[in-house]
Amino acid sequence: MPTTAGGSPSSSSSTTTTTASSASAVTSTTVRNPNPGGDLMQSPLESIPKAQSRIHALAALLAAPALLSLADSDRPARSLLYSSEAYAAVSAAVSAPLSGSGDDPLCQWLYETFQASDPDLRLVVLSFLPLLSGIYLSRVVATFAADTHQPSLAGFEAVLLALYSAEAKARAGKPILVSVPDLSQPSLYHSPRPTAAAASSRRSAASASSRPASQPSVGVLSPPLEPQIAVKSTKRASIVGVALECYYKKIALMPSRSKIDFCGFVASWAGQDCSCRFELDDEPTPTTTSSLSEIRNFSEDDAGVGNMAEQMGKLGIRERPNGHQCNGEEKESGRTSRGSRVLLPWELLQPVLRILGHCLLGPLNPQEVKDAALMAVRCVYARASHELLPQAILATRSLIQLDKNARKAAKAATMAGTAGTSSNTNTPKKLKKPEILLVSK
Repeated sequence: MPTTAGGSPSSSSSTTTTTASSASAVTSTTVRNPNPGGDLMQSPLESIPKAQSRIHALAALLAAPALLSLADSDRPARSLLYSSEAYAAVSAAVSAPLSGSGDDPLCQWLYETFQASDPDLRLVVLSFLPLLSGIYLSRVVATFAADTHQPSLAGFEAVLLALYSAEAKARAGKPILVSVPDLSQPSLYHSPRPTAAAASSRRSAASASSRPASQPSVGVLSPPLEPQIAVKSTKRASIVGVALECYYKKIALMPSRSKIDFCGFVASWAGQDCSCRFELDDEPTPTTTSSLSEIRNFSEDDAGVGNMAEQMGKLGIRERPNGHQCNGEEKESGRTSRGSRVLLPWELLQPVLRILGHCLLGPLNPQEVKDAALMAVRCVYARASHELLPQAILATRSLIQLDKNARKAAKAATMAGTAGTSSNTNTPKKLKKPEILLVSK
């Protein structure tokens, strides 16, 4: 089995796992990292030449000489991170039909760049994670649905394993816990503080009682990460979810194009384009309004029972190739889907919802990012409503309501500012009396 230099991913004949050499290279590299956070500090004099070499290598394998100008900037890695030309070129290469194999040069570049000690170069790799994970999961599901031979995706899996191994090393085998206070106790902000006599009586009563003292409950937000040397089908969602956790930690530094692509892939993963996406809106959807009005007209005109049954059938749940649809007559929304409907277990859905929450409510995000995130949240809500997932329903409903309140507040503030400006301009100004200067003769 041939291997590439520098411990990069090599080609493999396996259809469900990565090569052992690639995974072992990932593990050995992360073990040698003495920094628990996964990033080694490096002086600018050392990081600039390394970033320049990575930019030259990327420009060569993508046949994009325009990217060479990025190496001449003061911070080459940051210039590469926020370059729209570089992102478009990498997006086209990752979306190619034969991408993701073990000998894919772009996957090899991503793998080796993430192993670099420059934090900015790692940010560059993380910015392409939505593209990589979205195409990877969609191809796995599409292959299983078509019941055909799965092509080699060892290149994609090697990059995901590199991110997973770095996060497992950073956590050091410890779970991520969250402390929830005991809600049965009175709140400090709603109950007055007891007096000294009352406090002493409570202490004596508590010591006499056999009940244990109330303690805050501790919940496991994320269990300890086990070392993984291959992407098995039972661990695929967990590995991709951990990689998305790495993305979420640095999401404030991610470019807007990366966030928009992530939201688009999540909407495709949910695969739910029915009218349930808009059931939390204040006004009914046009489809529901037209259908109900038609039923009302038929009933008032004493039409036949067959017509009534036909109209009621339009409101029923029907099965479509793209998923569960509430209305069989509903037209597609017109958006371009880049992914396929996938399984959404909680270990994958949890980091997805965190990222969507930032994209939807982040104050510094542009409006196009917020709009894409809202569409993705609505699709996930519709999917969770059909599959009766209480955690996902609660989270997505909260995000939708928060977005509605934020948009209403912004609209009210805009209208108030506009009204204040117009009132100031239309209000007639009182003419000032001319000043009379008294001059003594």
